[in-house]
Amino acid sequence: MEMEWKEVSNKQIVLKHYINGFPKESDMELKTAKITLKLPEGFDGILVKNLYLSCDPYMRGRMSKPDRPSFVEPFNPGSPIMGNGVAKVLESGNPNFKKGDLVWGITGWEEYSFISSEEKLFKIEHTDVPLSYYTGLLGMAGMTAYAGFYKVSSPKKGDRVFISAASGAVGQLVGQFAKQMGCYVVGSAGSKAKVDLLKNKFGFDKAFNYKEEQDLDVALKRYFPEGIDIYFENVGGKMLDAVLLNMRVHGRIPVCGMISQYNLEQLEGVHNLFCLIIKRVHMEGFLAFDYYDQYPKYLEMVLPLIREGKITYVEDISEDLESAPATLVGLFTGRNVGKQVVRVARE
Repeated sequence: MEMEWKEVSNKQIVLKHYINGFPKESDMELKTAKITLKLPEGFDGILVKNLYLSCDPYMRGRMSKPDRPSFVEPFNPGSPIMGNGVAKVLESGNPNFKKGDLVWGITGWEEYSFISSEEKLFKIEHTDVPLSYYTGLLGMAGMTAYAGFYKVSSPKKGDRVFISAASGAVGQLVGQFAKQMGCYVVGSAGSKAKVDLLKNKFGFDKAFNYKEEQDLDVALKRYFPEGIDIYFENVGGKMLDAVLLNMRVHGRIPVCGMISQYNLEQLEGVHNLFCLIIKRVHMEGFLAFDYYDQYPKYLEMVLPLIREGKITYVEDISEDLESAPATLVGLFTGRNVGKQVVRVARE
């Protein structure tokens, strides 16, 4: 006798249309589809129940027409938004995963998703830490911080390190990694609360609110009278220009992101690139994906630090899929404090 498979409703967050400028909640909509909790015939991927979704700045680029170079395809209007998440496997046609496994990787902004075998997924082996950490600290954000700091920056004890957008998912980790190496660490953020967090929770030596500084060059000279060895770049624009004037000889700039530019129709130019020549500065863009083969090594390093309380991670968790559009939009106004996560369901 053939088994009857259950059909259930599947709430989804869908991009309505490509956008210009700052994203709005109204650019997305909540839809309810039907899904049968069974793998399609011949499908070699998995069916998952989504538990946590990650909100990340790079997603803004996927909401626009593909008229600029990008490392990732744009979203399809009318289809669910895609992003990193944590999920539980309900059915599997992939020999690497079985029913009941917990995984992290790219999934849909919906309650249930089919994930093809072509997508890079990681099985979650360590569940003595919060599952939500796999959207950030133990997921893409963690690998971004690890690769950008340890692999691209070539750090050494005593380096003077500056991190922009320092209270975000990546910046808070880079600062703590740098402190553990014996570096002098300064971060910038956009509110007093975030500045306090950097100094009092994450252990940064100094921090400042960039919105209160009339001249960023003057501000950086105040915190780095001898110049900057490593600038972990998350912002771009005027901050990058000011930093270039303050880099030390043979300084390093790992370029992680440029959130100040993501919503501009006309990108800002950079005026002080000549400093790269004068100071022999190494500036390199990078993507976490290029370092995913080192994920086991990263876990070996960071899990003991978490368990021993030597790494602190702050999350900003919104409840329910319905909150996802407002949560994503809030990234670009600085509303979040720490790693922005949406909890879709409890396991």
